[in-house]
Amino acid sequence: MSKGKLAKFADMAKYENVFQYPYSVVEHVPFEMQGHWREQYFHNDHPIVLELGCGKGEYAVGLAKMFPDINFVGVDIKGARMWTGATQALSEGLHNVAFLRTNIEIIERFFAPGEVQEIWLTFSDPQMKNPRKRLTSTFFMERYRKFLVDGGVVHLKTDSNFLYTYTRLMVEKNQLPVLLATDDLYHTEGIDEATRQILSIHTYYENMWIERGLNIKYIKFRLPQEGTLEESEVEIPLDDYRSYRRDKRSSLERAK
Repeated sequence: MSKGKLAKFADMAKYENVFQYPYSVVEHVPFEMQGHWREQYFHNDHPIVLELGCGKGEYAVGLAKMFPDINFVGVDIKGARMWTGATQALSEGLHNVAFLRTNIEIIERFFAPGEVQEIWLTFSDPQMKNPRKRLTSTFFMERYRKFLVDGGVVHLKTDSNFLYTYTRLMVEKNQLPVLLATDDLYHTEGIDEATRQILSIHTYYENMWIERGLNIKYIKFRLPQEGTLEESEVEIPLDDYRSYRRDKRSSLERAK
């Protein structure tokens, strides 16, 4: 039987690879490791890659295993889920992955300019009713610019046709360089083997969507520092389902 939430929180309070800064705390306490992740935690000068909305940390841990010379930080506010990845990383001696429990809305408080090379967004909530909460919105892109290197890479892997389409329109509107885009990842030819190996890591929710027969979408693009970012005004059909096995809540059929 799995541990309860309180037991998991008690574990993580002692984990050396977990940093917990809920919103109410961060407002009053500065994060001293901002700009010093490499020297103070990882003890190397390797690139840093974030997984935002990491859930159980499958991608952060999976990538850490594949790339021992890259540092990974999984970020989420849901501590009970994060416990799974943090526990696995400790048990397997993965020193190149850490976990940060906080709200992604304030992610720029934890990393200094140019400190991060890439960002992964894996099966983020599409937030069809609230554009500012979408992790690929210009609202968040401006936050990522505060710590991502110039031209740093952003990956989106999603089951949501709405979020994928929204992201592609945002990228096109702002002429961001696209490195790869597909609306059917596992049936797309021509993807090199190294990339296919990275994308083969499956999260708990990805397996759920595949079982339901949903195509997995993926887009990888660069985020330059220069230029004013703008939202697309194109209306997009809403997904006809909700994440976590829930039906669509809104009576609307389209959204921007």
